[in-house]
Amino acid sequence: MSNVKSGGKADEGDHVDAKKIDSTTVDARGVSTHAKGSTPDDSDAYRTDYPNLGKCLIINNKNFAKETGMTERNGTDVDAANIMKVFRELGFKTVIQNDQSVSQMRKLFKLVSQEDHSKSAMFVCVILSHGDDGVIYGTDGSLELKELSGFFRGDRCLSLVGKPKIFIIQACRGNDLDPGIETDSVSESEGTQRIPVEADFLYAYSTAPGYYAWRNTANGSWFISSLCEMLTKYGRKLEIMQLMTRVNRKVALEFQSCSTVPGFNDKKQIPCIVSMLTKDLYFPK
Repeated sequence: MSNVKSGGKADEGDHVDAKKIDSTTVDARGVSTHAKGSTPDDSDAYRTDYPNLGKCLIINNKNFAKETGMTERNGTDVDAANIMKVFRELGFKTVIQNDQSVSQMRKLFKLVSQEDHSKSAMFVCVILSHGDDGVIYGTDGSLELKELSGFFRGDRCLSLVGKPKIFIIQACRGNDLDPGIETDSVSESEGTQRIPVEADFLYAYSTAPGYYAWRNTANGSWFISSLCEMLTKYGRKLEIMQLMTRVNRKVALEFQSCSTVPGFNDKKQIPCIVSMLTKDLYFPK
């Protein structure tokens, strides 16, 4: 329903579905949210012709303090090695940090966000750890994923504004199990622009909200092994969402749990891709 003032004239301004906001906090100058003089970017794809493709930061948490109640993540080293190899071959500068505590993770993410990324096309972060709904575990406790990715928001990491920021998370997001079901088929703008501070993020989660994420102790996790295979095959050919859809399909159709724990056998998993990207993303050939 349109917003109509008491005089009968339609209020054509933009509104939020929340409590009333003081207009001065929205734009102190009183300028429309559609900035005057700005022109849309002619390109539908992110630029990758920077001197560097970017940094790929890998957090590999395997061992956890006894008081956390978290078990050792056997198989995660396989994931870490595969991720490092694949992203290095794509052209990223890969950096790996093992067994990071909560305070170490906070410090590391803050430091990396404060680096000069002006000569890089994008940033990638891979987190391999235990988790729950909305949280990631350091070796001594948990913290919200939003806190870590928040260091790279547009208003905090200026050298990555308008560039892709990809977060790949191999971690549980709850305690639910998916039993599965049988099926028969299965251009650079010349003017300035204002963009949301949360824009240009892509979150690739190993599993849907609320569910376990499976990991094989010998071959690594279902999600990371599938992601690495698809990146090797299509990393220089497909747009990122097309590639991630293939990852989803592989995990969904080609994996099924084999466990001696009662109630944990023959379970399925589906990754979850959350995109705030504003353009197509292709890794350079």
